[in-house]
Order: sequence, then C-alpha cells, then structure tokens
Amino acid sequence: MTLDQILLFVLFAAILAMLVWGRFRHDLVAAAGLFIAVALGLVPQDAAFSGFSNPAVVVVALVLIASRAFENSGALGLVAQWAVDDKRPIGTHIALVGGIAAALSAVINNVAALALLMPMDIQAARKAGRPPGMTLMALSFATILGGMTTLIGTPPNIIASSIRAEQLGQPYRMFDFAPVGVAVAVAGVIFVALIGWRLVPRRHDSAAELASESSFEAELEVGKDSPAVGRLVAEFEDDAENADVLITGLIRDGTLRRSGARLYTIEPDDLLVVKGSGDAIAAFIKATNLQEASSSDSEERDAPARKRDDTGKDDGDAKERNGGSAIVEVVVRADSYLVGQSAAALRLRKRFALTLLGISHAGKLAREKVGDRIIEAGDVLLLTGPGAASTATLNSMRLLPVNTINVAPYRAWKVALTVGLFVAAIAAASFGLLSFTVAIAMAVVAYAAFGLVPARDFYSTIEWPVVVMLACLLPIGAAFDKVGGTALVAGWIGEITQGYSPVVALVALMVATMMLSDVLNNVATIVVAGPIAIDLAHRVGGNPDTFLMAVTIAASCAFLTPIGHKNNTLIMGPGGFRFADYWRMGLPLELVVLVVAVPMLLIVWPI
Repeated sequence: MTLDQILLFVLFAAILAMLVWGRFRHDLVAAAGLFIAVALGLVPQDAAFSGFSNPAVVVVALVLIASRAFENSGALGLVAQWAVDDKRPIGTHIALVGGIAAALSAVINNVAALALLMPMDIQAARKAGRPPGMTLMALSFATILGGMTTLIGTPPNIIASSIRAEQLGQPYRMFDFAPVGVAVAVAGVIFVALIGWRLVPRRHDSAAELASESSFEAELEVGKDSPAVGRLVAEFEDDAENADVLITGLIRDGTLRRSGARLYTIEPDDLLVVKGSGDAIAAFIKATNLQEASSSDSEERDAPARKRDDTGKDDGDAKERNGGSAIVEVVVRADSYLVGQSAAALRLRKRFALTLLGISHAGKLAREKVGDRIIEAGDVLLLTGPGAASTATLNSMRLLPVNTINVAPYRAWKVALTVGLFVAAIAAASFGLLSFTVAIAMAVVAYAAFGLVPARDFYSTIEWPVVVMLACLLPIGAAFDKVGGTALVAGWIGEITQGYSPVVALVALMVATMMLSDVLNNVATIVVAGPIAIDLAHRVGGNPDTFLMAVTIAASCAFLTPIGHKNNTLIMGPGGFRFADYWRMGLPLELVVLVVAVPMLLIVWPI
C-alpha cells in the first residue's frame, strides 16, 4: 500500500466511525473530512468543492422541491386518507398502506412519504385499540422499499447513476431501477403485511408502567385552587389512575424526588411528574385544575403572564386550550437543531411560544426533570402553547406532528399541473431531449412560476445536511478511487471469492453493503460501495451494471437499526421501539430482498 492509500483508508475509517457514532452532524463530519483530505494533499484544492456541481447533488436538491409540489397539490393527502382505515384487519391495513407508501416513495422523498402517512397510521391504530408500533415499522420499511424503484426514489439511486455516467459513460434512466426494484418492493410489502408485523415486540401489556407507545413523562404545576393541595401524593394517585396517568415523582424547590414521593403532602407550586399518553395527560390537566409547567425556571421568569386554567375542547386530534393553544405530539427529526440540547437551553417558551410538557423516548422513564432532559432524534415531544398550532413553527424546528393531520386541500388543477410538468420532464429526459438534471430543474422553475411551490419555500424544503454531506464525500470518494483504494478493496473481495461463480462475489458484496448501510447513512454507503462494485465486476468478469445495481439496492436496505435511515429514527419514539427491536423484522426482510433481488438482477442485467 502506498502512503496516499494508507492516509485515505485511515481518513475514510475515521469519517465512517464518526458517522456511526452520531455525536456530530453528518454534514460537519463530511466537511471536516474533506478539509483534512485537502490539507494532506489527497484532494486537489481546485477539486475541493467540485461535489457541489455534481449532477447527483443538484438532482437530490431538486427532487426534494418536486416532492413538495406533489404534497401541496393535495392529491397525496386524498389518497392517504382513503387508504388509512382503522376497521380493516391489520394485515390488510399494512398491505394497503404499505403499498401506497411504496408508490409515493417512488416519486417523492421517503421522509415526506412517511411524514404524510405516519399521523394517519397512528390515529388509525389508536382508534383500533392496537399499539402504533405494530404497523409503524412496516410503514417505514415500505417507504424505504418504494424508493428503490425509480431514479429519483432515493439518493443512492441518483448517486449510482452519477457513478455510472463517470465510469461507464452513460447514467441510468428514470425507470432502469424499476424491474428489480418493483419486484423487491412488492415482495417486501407482502412479507411485512403477512409475517413481518407479527415479529415486532409488543409492550402495551405493561399497564403498571404505562409504558405504551405514546407514553410521555410530563411536569404539571399545582395551583393554589387545585384539589391536589393538602393531599398526600399517595391519595392523589387514584385520581391519576382514573385518567390513565401514573404519578412518578414530585419536584419541590427544584429537587426531583422519585422514591418516597408518595409520602409527601402536595403544596402549591409543587410540580407533579406524571407519565401517560398525550390524550390522558391533557384530560388529567383538565380534571384536576393542574397547569402545564415551564421547561425551566429561567424560562418561566422570561415568559409573559398568561391564563392557564383549561377549558379543554377535544377535537379528536389535539386539545384546544384557552388563547388558541393546543397540545400536540411531535417527533424530532434527525436534522432538527433541537437534537443534543435541553428544553431549558432552548428557551422554547420565549422564542417560539411553546411549553414542553413531556418527552417520550421509546417508552423509557426519564430520571431527570423534563427541562433538563437532552432531546434526541426520534423523541416524541408533548408541546402546548400558541406556537404548537403553527405548522410553520413546527416545520422550522424540523418537528413532525403525529397527532394532527395536516394535508393540503385537493385542487384538481394543481394535481393536473404538478403531474403534467413532472411527466413532461421525465419524457424529455427519457427521449434524450434534455439531461435529467436540466429537465427536473425546468419543472421546478415551472412549479414556482405557477405557485405550486412558493419560491420562498425552496431553501427550507431542501435537506441541506444531506446535500452538504454528499457534496463533501464525493471528492473524497474520487480521490480514494484515483489512488487505487477502490481497486485494492475489490481485489480483496475477488481473492476471497476466487474459484467461485461471479454470483458468489455479487452476493458477498451485497451482504457487505447491507451491513454497512445498517450503521451508516445510505449516501455514504453508495459513495464507498459504488466504485468498488464496478471494479469488482471487471475483476471477476461480470457485468458492471449487475454489480452496481446490486449495491444500489443493498445501500437502501437499512432495516436492522434505527440509525441506518431517517425514517427508522422517526418511528422510534411513536412506536416505542428500542434499538434492538429493528432486526426482528429487518433481518428476515433483508433475506427476502436477497432472495428476490439476486435472481431478478441476473435476469434483467445478465452477469
């Protein structure tokens, strides 16, 4: 190995380790890696920012805007609301909703598809009296499967097309992924609908802990007029039990008391720490004349005085409060700036007119005060205040509502125009009239011109961390290939599978890519695996398209962990999942993908 190869291997290993660790933002890790590569002379200075002009990066950004146009047309919401019905058997429900989710993910961003369907799926589960987790994992996996079917379905497909253009001369077309991708998606949805959902752990029987999928720990302030004043906490537990709420502690003078809290006499200004669902906590507040507590003492001092007594109007989705406030449940997205911070540090009430009532993290009981709890991706927050009813506020914070359904009203002309412009762009690219990048860009400009996506929403719609990470990783990947790192890894795999059919090398590469994708972002996975696949194909005498398409599918198979894909992270809180729960459905699903994908690859892209 040369010195440059050693340095790039070490740098890549460090980048991948930092991405898996998740302590720092993925885009910052990738940017730091790029600057180190430039400083070491591994990436030329004039190529440092070449990734930002790469067609793959541009297309990823444009597709996100196009996805917003489909959402704004109202067509997707209409279809989703029709598909979600709590009266259907669970298997039928998963098959129908999973099929819709996969179809949506073929043309819009995977996260957008989940964001549209998840609130409806959760409400259907609650009305049917089943834990949301029984269907949420299947829904998440269906959106991932659907992304495999088209060029724009998921970023790995776009990056693979760019790699093919650079190394083989031509990019993939829009539906080159469909024959294999559709077969895999159909088989996957059938599996999760018939068998997969049965493998998901069920924890709703733990009534004593109220550790249900929608469980929160909240702090409620005892007012002077509350019926709780003067009573022992132990005596007040019956009232809590009647509301399906569990009292887990008492905060007095800033000190949290867990053990022995039952023996304390409740006084005005005490904070009762309770655990239960968002609906149960809202009902308990109304029945006992308690008040939502501020996230921190300092925040309380800075907040304007406001009326706190609840009148409580229940619309089925949120509890309306005096002053137009509401109680809403939201999931924290991985790209939210709330991640890694406490509610007290964020000063939510002063900045956003929001009060944090509670945090749910996979049904776990918090051991610290709500205001001091560090917020993690996938947590479900129980928020109230005027800002809780503002979709713009929640979107700016990268929070996804789960107990309110926000869909754009259906407009026939918007649907026709959105679909028409999109089809025209695809047709222009398919017939070679325009490159795919230019065609999609023209469609996006037309969306803005017709008001389908307001121009002011362009920048907020794009997931900039993904764009920056991809733009920074591409030059490092190019340098890795240039110094022979790709050939070295391909040579190792070729030696291990020497003497066997090229199919063995294909399967081995797919399995390795799947394992990498389960702990690493799928964008980083395909940047690493794509060039290796083409080099390995040449070494074993195989078809480069077969190998590249194989790793592209494998890079999207992040089914074993909550960190491999954003959608898996988003369902963790609402579904009450733990890290080790995903492999129960995910491992057999990955086997299904292998069993279906390999024969289809050999048929469509003969080796």
